[in-house]
Amino acid sequence: MTVFEPGLPTPVADTTIPVLRILGRNPGPMTGPGTNSYLIGCERLCLIDPGPINDLQLDNFLTAIGGTGLEYILVTHTHGDHSPASIPLRDATGAELIGMAAPEVEGNDKSFIPNRLWQHGDVLDCGEYSIKLLHTPGHVSNHICFLLEQEKLLFTGDHVLQGTTSVILPPDGDMGAYLDSLRYLQTLELSYLAPGHGDIMGRPQEELKNLITHRLNREQKVVDCLLQLGPSEMDSLVLSVYDDVATHLIPWAKRTLLAHLIKLEREGRVTLESNLYVLTKEDE
Repeated sequence: MTVFEPGLPTPVADTTIPVLRILGRNPGPMTGPGTNSYLIGCERLCLIDPGPINDLQLDNFLTAIGGTGLEYILVTHTHGDHSPASIPLRDATGAELIGMAAPEVEGNDKSFIPNRLWQHGDVLDCGEYSIKLLHTPGHVSNHICFLLEQEKLLFTGDHVLQGTTSVILPPDGDMGAYLDSLRYLQTLELSYLAPGHGDIMGRPQEELKNLITHRLNREQKVVDCLLQLGPSEMDSLVLSVYDDVATHLIPWAKRTLLAHLIKLEREGRVTLESNLYVLTKEDE
């Protein structure tokens, strides 16, 4: 992965429309090197995912924006590592907030309230470029990917990450919706993926195909483990299904396992009986 200095605007990919990545100051086990913020444009600027509130990072944003001014703040979703800094940045610049309001579930930034109701397919006309909003539920219900149309560059937030996979977070997150959203992205002509964490990806269709394959392989592993273990509680099942992840990530793996199990229940392939997950006869 390219090593970027936190707070330093760095050009990404080979684009005609300027796109700068400004790495966040929040490295960690779940954020990698930090949250990627992206500053787009020459004369009419947008900034995607300003991240958590950090006074030094706010100064970095304002320096990068300079005298041009910021017109829009775009937020892929309302988790604490993506949206909270949109409020101080808005207060400092007067920019309009673009995104979907936080769902009524724990762990979302309720301070983020978009200026109007945005929907799938809406296009933000910035004169020199346009950005299309693509509703991609799965990781969470209000997740949006933003497509820089002239460059076929997709800003993926936490929907597609570089070097790792997104956690699916029930009850708001949904594995079936996540896979459907990935398949929708496969129908688009894309040149680059710009993730919320990690480096730019230059083979979008290959990345999307591999990610779908990974998810379906994990789903099959759930079925295989239930077939081998028999009726299982979540705590024992997760250790078998995710025997390839580090111990400190098991609590997060449990959230995604639940998303897989909910999907399998919905499809009639698994049932929950007295806190035990049981394969239906069809999968035995």
